[in-house]
Parts: sequence; structure tokens; C-alpha cells
Amino acid sequence: MTTPFDTEMMARAIRLARRGIYSTRPNPAVGCVLVRDGEIIGEGFTQPAGGNHAEIEALNVCENPAGATAYVSLEPCAHEGKTGPCADALIAAGVAEVFIAMDDPNPEVGGQGSAKLEAAGISVTNGLLAAEAEAVNPGFFKRMRTGLPHVRMKLASSLDGRTAMASGESQWITGPAARADVQRLRGRSGAIITGVETVLADDPALTVRDETLDIPDQPLRVILDSRLRTPLDAKILEGGNVLIAYSDETADGSELAATGAELVYLPNEDWRVDLNALLAYLAKRQINDILVECGPRLAGAFVEAGLADELVVYMAATLMGSEARPLLELPIATMAEKRPLTIKDIRKVGDDVRWTLLSTD
Repeated sequence: MTTPFDTEMMARAIRLARRGIYSTRPNPAVGCVLVRDGEIIGEGFTQPAGGNHAEIEALNVCENPAGATAYVSLEPCAHEGKTGPCADALIAAGVAEVFIAMDDPNPEVGGQGSAKLEAAGISVTNGLLAAEAEAVNPGFFKRMRTGLPHVRMKLASSLDGRTAMASGESQWITGPAARADVQRLRGRSGAIITGVETVLADDPALTVRDETLDIPDQPLRVILDSRLRTPLDAKILEGGNVLIAYSDETADGSELAATGAELVYLPNEDWRVDLNALLAYLAKRQINDILVECGPRLAGAFVEAGLADELVVYMAATLMGSEARPLLELPIATMAEKRPLTIKDIRKVGDDVRWTLLSTD
């Protein structure tokens, strides 16, 4: 290492990476800062899929990168994809030193970028602010390591943990600021999962309506509908990009298919939709992050199966009473069976409180 590590420059690269979280899927969002004599001479972040990676963006705005130090939030790629290898670009530019937050878990990269840089005589230091860098792309890292996407579950409840009245009435528990915040959760997701009961009760569109978010396209909308009961005039079917997972082989899906919806048969041993198989199927489609917006039964099924990585709960300062429906249906009878969660963040959103919790499974 020829220069001391500058924590602030790596932190800046990570902040730059966050600017791409809505637009780069299925690629990870990465940031790069080029520095000479303590001054920033170029910086950039990953562009939408097919566009420049962060390193190329930074090099393109730098008049003379020769001898510079690069801070990159993820290992530069060494393989040929839709764009050329970033490691080759750094070598060609004459960069003298590269600080990397963490290795790329993609088996096509996995240390090869660092090795190529070192073979060219460039000093490489890895493992700097790694946890902060990984937090930018939880879905990409999980998919590369496990073959499954990151599952984020959105829930809205009253202070006493209720999500709807006994009649099914639920609009609106939380206020406009919380509902706007949900748009950002949708915007960073490759797919949004709901259940047919939610479609029948609320008729949601489940689209990203915040035009300020730089999303490349609407997330894939996924309906779990074992017996194919989704109405043909449901709002969620408008605009295409819909997947319906079902499990009743006798159900006739021809009319739903005629609307443009894609149907996939994924039964489990109980003849319900197999949640594990569905997540694996979506991962093969390069979907990194999934948002689940559903009723208490399906929410409980995801948690019971250990498939919910993160819960985002918007809690309103109101009481709905013991007759109202619970946050999720989860068959727990004893204290020994309780499901502990780790609190990641608590903050006020408008008049509501948003809890972000991580599964400890």
C-alpha cells in the first residue's frame, strides 16, 4: 500500500453506490471515487443495466487518472458482460492503487478482478467498510451466495398490531407519508409478491407510482393464487409484467394467460404454492430483491417458513381493538416458540413509526 486508507473516500463511494439502488437491477449498485493527493478527480456510480459501471463512469470524467488511487465499493469485474471488464479499464488508465470494500460474490468475478489488478502491478487493499458496502445490495449478495433473493416484507398495523377490521376494511391505517415511503420499497424491488386474497379484497395495482424514482421498469408483480381465482378485471393485471403462481393442476388458466399474465405451476406437498420453489424460480430470473405485500395468512407463511429476511412495519398511533385482524397468522402456542427479531432501525415517518427488523433465523 503506497498511500494511507481514507475512510471518508470509501464512505463517499458507498454513498455514490446508493444513488443506483433503484436503477441498476439486476446488477449491483456500485460507487467509485478516483483520488490524487487527497483531491477527488473523478467519481461515478453504476448506470442502468447495459450502461457503464461505476469505474468507467469515474474514469470518463477524469482528465488524467494515471497514478490515481481508486476507491470502489465492490470488487471491479474481470469478465465480459454487456460491458467490458472494469479491472481492464483501471489497468489501461494507469491507476496506481485500488481500495475495495469487498469481494464480489458473483462466481464469475470472485477475486478475479483483484487478481488481475495485482498481476498488472496495481496495489490492491480489500475489506474496507465491507458491512456498509454490503448493506447497499442485500439482494444481490444473498442471491449470489444462496441462490435465493432477499425477501423484504412490508406490513402496516395499528399500535395494537391489527391490520384490518373483522369486516376486512383496512384503508387507510397509516398516513400519506408512510404510503409514499412504501413506494421507495417497491422501487428498489425486482418483484412484488401478494396473495389472491389481497387481490380480491383490495384490488391493488402494486405499481411504483413515484415518478421521481429512477426505475428501469415496473417490478414483476407476482400473485400467489393456488386455484387461479384472480379476476380478469383486476388492476394488478393491467400493464402486463405479471406472474401468477398456482398449485391446482385442474384449474383453467387460459383466460388469465390471455390477459398477458405468465402462469407457473409450483405445488408443494399440501397442494399450495411452494414458497421456496417460487423464490428459487425468481432468483433464476435474476431477481435480487423481493417485496411481499400481503394479508396476515401469507405473511405468517413466509415467516413460519423462515423466508422473510427483513420486516418493515409501519405502525400508526391508533387502536383497532381485539376483533380486528392480526399483523400475521403465526401458530405460536408457547414462549419457547416465539420468533426473535433484530431491530435494525426505528424512525418516525409522518405521523407513523417505521420499524425495520431483521430475521434471526
